[in-house]
Amino acid sequence: MVTLQESVGRYGIWSSGLRSDGPAGGEAPEAAAELEELGFGAVWLGMSGVEHAEPLIEATSRLTVATGILSIWQYEAADTAARFLRLDSEHPGRFVLGLGASHAKLASQYRRPYSSMAEYLDGLDEGKVPAGRIVLAALGPKMLELSRDRAGGAHPYLVTPEHTAQAREILGAGPLLAPELKVVLDTDPETARTTARDYLAMYLTLPNYTNSFLRLGFTEDDFLNGGSDRLIDAVYAWGDDARIKSRIDEFHAAGADHVALQIVTPGSTAGAPGALPRAEWRRLAEVVA
Repeated sequence: MVTLQESVGRYGIWSSGLRSDGPAGGEAPEAAAELEELGFGAVWLGMSGVEHAEPLIEATSRLTVATGILSIWQYEAADTAARFLRLDSEHPGRFVLGLGASHAKLASQYRRPYSSMAEYLDGLDEGKVPAGRIVLAALGPKMLELSRDRAGGAHPYLVTPEHTAQAREILGAGPLLAPELKVVLDTDPETARTTARDYLAMYLTLPNYTNSFLRLGFTEDDFLNGGSDRLIDAVYAWGDDARIKSRIDEFHAAGADHVALQIVTPGSTAGAPGALPRAEWRRLAEVVA
């Protein structure tokens, strides 16, 4: 049986633009097929449901498609389980269910995220979804422990290699660890960091992320004006090909099995996908080849 690690490979693409209902939705299946040919093992669909993965799975033959993440406040567990089982019966082993508790600012139902996630997993258990095909968007120690004990691993978003090392220690050797990493293909420090800051600004309004950064040793000063150079350089890979590859390698060296790479381009806005960065994906494939 193919393991979760084997199914996703070492590198994947994180993109909310590949959602079937996004502005570039009509292009998404063709783009997913190209990502498969470029050698990426998985795509992670930002803020998505099971239904958004199906067109990409149908357009490819071996690519793993994951929700990155499905918000537990948007979908009932029983409905998610039914959708998972139908998709898996038609395309066995091609879909990974990434779950997250989102943020109080973004979900009006937000409450007791740890307990609510545990209850959601109870519902998936009742629906016969295999725990080994679930990953959690875990940042803090308790959610990472839940990822270890009740799921197949963790998909932490907006983290550093130091967080990856801490997560691996908590998860142990077995579960999948698949952090997300943002990439700016720009060698100029000023313009690269400007692009990064413009995209990061929204995330710095969400306590789940800023609290995670504080646990990693950053300070409130690092959150000012879109993020300090130190913070930007810790959560982004930017520069020439060698520098970007080195940054990605740091996550693998820290214990990641897989790194989900998100291209960030000048003028892009978090939560508002625009045109698919297909030229950048092609270059990134050469970087990690």
